[in-house]
Amino acid sequence: MRISTKGRYSLEALLHMTLLPQGEYSSTRSIAENTGISDGYLEQLFIPLRKAGIVQGIRGPQGGYLPGRPVEEITVGDILRAVEGPLEPVACVTQNTCPMKETCISTHTWSDLYHEITDCVDAISLADLAAAYYAMDKMEYAI
Repeated sequence: MRISTKGRYSLEALLHMTLLPQGEYSSTRSIAENTGISDGYLEQLFIPLRKAGIVQGIRGPQGGYLPGRPVEEITVGDILRAVEGPLEPVACVTQNTCPMKETCISTHTWSDLYHEITDCVDAISLADLAAAYYAMDKMEYAI
């Protein structure tokens, strides 16, 4: 399984917004300048993120985007599913359309992998990522 640039950039943009003071809107231009993601690509990424309620936008000169709900409630899984689609490694894990489901010797492997992936990405919130970011700044490095 591979997370595309849509997933990585969406997560990066949302983390950028999370690190701003609460309630502060961020324009796509500002996000682009701080993350290196193109302004136009960000606009495309925010379409499914808005539909999923993960970001909200305000139009106008003082407008921009901010997280659509508390960052403690937005998980990495929410973001990835909004822009990437379902996270199952093979379609037959969640769809009961496979004619070999009862005799497939690998179905348990795919099912276990899907549940591990889902459990992992749903356990990490934007607030967790922000806390990890701030903790990195406080770490001391020694050789």
